[in-house]
Amino acid sequence: MKTTRHRTLRNDLIAYSFLLPNLLGFVIFTMVPIVFSFFLALMKWDGANPAQFVGLDNFFRLFQDEGFQISSFNTFYYVLGVVPLTLIASLALAVLLNGKIRGRNIFRSIMFFPYVASLVAVAVVWNMLFHPTMGPVNFLLYSLGVENLPGWSASVDWAMPTVIMATIWKGMGYYMIIYLAALQGIPGYLYEAAEIDGAGKWKQFWKITVPMLTPATFFVVMMLTINSFKVFDLIYVMTAGGPGRATNVLVYAIYNAAFIEFKFGYSSAIAIVLFAIVLVITLVQFRMEKKWVSYT
Repeated sequence: MKTTRHRTLRNDLIAYSFLLPNLLGFVIFTMVPIVFSFFLALMKWDGANPAQFVGLDNFFRLFQDEGFQISSFNTFYYVLGVVPLTLIASLALAVLLNGKIRGRNIFRSIMFFPYVASLVAVAVVWNMLFHPTMGPVNFLLYSLGVENLPGWSASVDWAMPTVIMATIWKGMGYYMIIYLAALQGIPGYLYEAAEIDGAGKWKQFWKITVPMLTPATFFVVMMLTINSFKVFDLIYVMTAGGPGRATNVLVYAIYNAAFIEFKFGYSSAIAIVLFAIVLVITLVQFRMEKKWVSYT
């Protein structure tokens, strides 16, 4: 009995020794900053002078700040543009490249490449392609007879659509791989039975493919939503939040408040509001997913 207990204790210690480095990293670099940000949101602190307790003043000020309202609108604009369009594009690519076409592995690699490419390189090249005066895209549009050429990332009206298109192009290959894996898990006899019953390709897609892809679609929507709400790097490189405040999203507002204006308490308040928004949307998605699965 004592030997068994010692063996169990030894095995537990070995397991904990493997878990400890990752746990320490999580506590030091994730958990502690999160807890500290909650306290910091109640403070006024510039990083140099002593912190002053201001209670909920940062939050009251937040909802009266026009900049925060613009950043919130831009964030939801970005999310509502990226999530459905990336979902549709990645699913369409997966269905197309799941078929028996020549060189499909090459095409899969080509479509996946933007995801692993350097984000800075992608942003710079994208800006060059869509340059208002020297870019090949506007040159092509001009050749086709378009008179009012878009300003793309240099235009207040076109800056956010340009960033959305760049995000879709960069990310759709990754979600295509997820859908490809899910498509290959659908039993072939379902399509054979549907074909015998006289169902066409379009009906098979809606009645078999889409319902069977529900778990993959839920995962893709979750990941896209979370990643879209925390977008920063692509906007930082492509537009720097501009022109004006056309692409100034919430994470960029947090960056400006913390590292440009040195208002760490105010930036923490924005971060907590963003955390609450993502948490609520995630919980709603989990609730909807249960109903969705029960209906399919």
